Amino acid sequence: MRIFRLNPIIGILLFVLAGLASIPLAERWITLDSNARIHTDPGSIPKRKVGLLLGCAPNIYFHYRVKAAVDLFKAGRIDFILVSGDNHTATYDEASAMKNALTRRGVPGERVVCDFAGFSTIDSIVRAKEVFGQQQLTVISQEFHVRRALFIAKRKRIDAVGYCAQDVDFSIGGPTQFREALARVKTILDLYLLRRQPRFLGEPVPIGEEEAEIFSTDKA
Repeated sequence: MRIFRLNPIIGILLFVLAGLASIPLAERWITLDSNARIHTDPGSIPKRKVGLLLGCAPNIYFHYRVKAAVDLFKAGRIDFILVSGDNHTATYDEASAMKNALTRRGVPGERVVCDFAGFSTIDSIVRAKEVFGQQQLTVISQEFHVRRALFIAKRKRIDAVGYCAQDVDFSIGGPTQFREALARVKTILDLYLLRRQPRFLGEPVPIGEEEAEIFSTDKA
């Protein structure tokens, strides 16, 4: 019996072609899946207790995201802002940088909660539910990022809507858009094949419960 052996070069080419074909498929799937939950007007978005602000390094994306979160908070569409970002070293702290930017724009510090273990979008979404106890969220970031976050949230059984910060012109954000195309493929693999979990979970950190207890005592 003759055994068929695939030429290694052909095998590599087939693998590359399959990878390239998966990019538009992932793009289409995630876009269609999130269409009904995307918002750009603070007046049209459902009110949620917590807005999840997805972190990044201080740059133009950062400033647009902070502005979007402030706009939602001042419009009364969210009561607290959960800032989730990477803090993998003592000198790199996305969450604290965003909290400082929010408070400078008038958001009270007690209304901002930091998640220092938001190493990826999956980490941020899952930890919002499992650590911070949120079954409902408003996700805040640029549209391309919000769509991927909503895709994850739906698979994790979180009732999430998205509020889109101002995007960045392609002349500046082109490399980020390319990375996002790859990130969408990786997200699908992480959710359906690798079953990836957050790097850290930890003890519950409830948001806003102390305020609720004070209000309840005052009413009594």
